[in-house]
Amino acid sequence: MWRKNHLKIITKEKDKEYGLGKKQVTSLKDIQLHLKVLVLFTTSFMIWFLFLLVLSPKRISNPIRGFLSTPPAECKDNFSVYIYNLPSKYNFDLLRDCSSLNIYTDMCPHVTNNGLGKPLPEMGSSWFTTHQLIAELIVHARIQNHPCRTEDADKSTLFYVPFYGGLHASSKFREPNYTVRDALAVEFVEYIQEQKWWKKNSGRDHFVAFGRTVWDFMRTDEVPDFGANKLLNMSPVQNMSVLLVERHPWEGHNQHGIPYPSYFHPSTSSEMLEWQNNMRSMDRIHLFSFVGAPRTGKKKVVTRDRVIKQCEESSKCLILKCGHGPSKCHKPRQVLKVMMRSNFCLQVLGDSYTRRSTFDSMLAGCIPVFFSNHTAYSQYQWFLPSDPTTYSVYIDLERNHSIGIEEELLKIPMDEVERKRKTVIELIPTLTYAHPNSTSYGFRDAVDVALKALSDHVSSLLALD
Repeated sequence: MWRKNHLKIITKEKDKEYGLGKKQVTSLKDIQLHLKVLVLFTTSFMIWFLFLLVLSPKRISNPIRGFLSTPPAECKDNFSVYIYNLPSKYNFDLLRDCSSLNIYTDMCPHVTNNGLGKPLPEMGSSWFTTHQLIAELIVHARIQNHPCRTEDADKSTLFYVPFYGGLHASSKFREPNYTVRDALAVEFVEYIQEQKWWKKNSGRDHFVAFGRTVWDFMRTDEVPDFGANKLLNMSPVQNMSVLLVERHPWEGHNQHGIPYPSYFHPSTSSEMLEWQNNMRSMDRIHLFSFVGAPRTGKKKVVTRDRVIKQCEESSKCLILKCGHGPSKCHKPRQVLKVMMRSNFCLQVLGDSYTRRSTFDSMLAGCIPVFFSNHTAYSQYQWFLPSDPTTYSVYIDLERNHSIGIEEELLKIPMDEVERKRKTVIELIPTLTYAHPNSTSYGFRDAVDVALKALSDHVSSLLALD
């Protein structure tokens, strides 16, 4: 009896010590109920979040890779360039809706790595799936780390305004309302005109760089509307210098052609030299080649159709036909393989005068064959020799439909072919965009050439005052 009562006392004392009284048991039930409610709420939230993730427009989680912050090499040129810190709506904010930047292509994979795109490790550390219309991002990243960049606007001779106007223009091609389509461009022009440094020389020492052709920024009433805005028709912009992958051949007094970016972005001169030496030693078993797709509905595509037909009918021509959807034309290794095995690469105009393929072919050491003066000769005067015969072949197939491409190319003596190819391979560095995160790459790339030429151009303009 004593033991039973003693055990009851001990049990009560233990219950008090550990808080296991009746009141505490009721609290445990409450806690269990609360936990069930919490689990139910958390599960519902996760389902809602996944639903939004799947059905909402695609966004890139980190569209901008940080620019390199290490000090660049010493500037060896007689100019300095200042970068405007624009409101982000004119550049970086556009990248956050990357899937809407182009009505034909999801640009999310292409805006990564400062515009270089996804790496191609199977081709080496310097190779990327770079989109042909992405130059404005690469130029921005390169100038950000350029040795001649200054953060002191008082000492600057050039002013770079990093407006991603090409990406914005392509996102509005299907906008029927002109006011809406032009809105950001108009806001940009109004903003830049109010800046202190613009007013100093009325913008003549300012420049922008776009990765698209001039036709996307010069809407006129004389031609059918295909989605262009009016940016380059605005008088303040005509005071600036505009760098584009294709300039207006007749009205582009302030426009300067820059190379389309290819897939090769070396960080060192040794990588560049190795590639050049490889191109010198290639066994080029085909006389000529063509990489591209047929076009329809335009007068100028007649020449392209003739070129494709002649290539298909020649045993000395290698053709890589492109089309909609997945194809070998979207695989850099396949494209370059064709060009590396060819002596001549046919560069016939398509949707516009210029082609990214021109720069792919020269990267591969393949001599370009042009059918229009405006595919290269009137476009890239800062980058190509003044004598086009030193690096290319011109065939006027439009005026003389009976010209045989194979016959014309076979007329060229082999020693002349070798001289042309030597020049093409020597041009590779200045047609290439070095890796933006490299500050000691050891060669002059496309951005170096453009900045130096632009500096000389601006100096001559200001000297006229």
